[in-house]
Amino acid sequence: MSYADTIARTAPLYDRVKAVVPPMEWPVFADDIDAILALKRRRNAVILGHNYMTPEIFHCVSDIVGDSLALAREAMKVDADVIVLAGVHFMAETAKLLNPAKTVLIPDLRAGCSLAESITAADVRLLRERYPGVPVVTYVNTSAAVKAESDICCTSGNARKVIESLGSDRVIMLPDEYLAQNIAAQTGVKIITWAGHCEVHERFTAAQIRELREENPGVVVLAHPECPPEVVAEADFTGSTADMSGYVGKQKPAKVVLITECSMADNVSVHHPDVEFVRPCNLCPHMKRITLSNIRTALEEMRHEVTIDPAVAVRARQAVERMLAVR
Repeated sequence: MSYADTIARTAPLYDRVKAVVPPMEWPVFADDIDAILALKRRRNAVILGHNYMTPEIFHCVSDIVGDSLALAREAMKVDADVIVLAGVHFMAETAKLLNPAKTVLIPDLRAGCSLAESITAADVRLLRERYPGVPVVTYVNTSAAVKAESDICCTSGNARKVIESLGSDRVIMLPDEYLAQNIAAQTGVKIITWAGHCEVHERFTAAQIRELREENPGVVVLAHPECPPEVVAEADFTGSTADMSGYVGKQKPAKVVLITECSMADNVSVHHPDVEFVRPCNLCPHMKRITLSNIRTALEEMRHEVTIDPAVAVRARQAVERMLAVR
């Protein structure tokens, strides 16, 4: 099969991303994309792509895309033998929790998360001892072992609903301190926090937002709730990556800035060529470990399979399922 054939077969996919992928880069991607599409058919596999994936992964090989909440919900509906998680390790664990009979692969074991690494199951047990009877809400950006010690999970997209569903005037919310502070301001619930931060979102500052406004008159600022509260206070809208994408689609701002990981703006802009995106760039080094090349290798060699201790999985799954039941 010739190189020209590969380019011809993948040409419709390049049309999707030509606004954000330079023509000179496409030949580098095309061979891997063509091979991945064939491997998915052969393995009866699907790829779940997080919003922070690069455009060639997000738009060209992913079958289901979205934020952590969307991927968690859709993972349960997957009709496939193999799930490849194009995201970070805690997401792959969540997919495995919800699909225990399926093979779940993570293309790079080093694709971690600063939030997930900031807290352990032992830390949660100590907090329960210190605050007996106080419900524990754990962000999905945690290990399965930490989820297993919690009462219910949440994402940035449903955190407020989850907190309010508990009917408690005091809640432990782990591990993202800024998300917890931002949700506390919305709900009036007293939230006991943990000093965990996202290494992407914690780098944004209120001064940077003000500078962006000065340099880009009329820009609409959308911020992720993992940002510090002073950044959220400077924004026009705060929400999960799915909420941000929805805002752009519905409101169609002439000029917008997404205060989150770099690839988000590239992926949203593909669907909204009439919107000007200002791009302050904070990369997630963990997300960027996932590439077309290692997705291809994962499917060729069936690596790296995600496994969870069954005793941990039972309790962690309950916390995730309780979250998914909140509407």
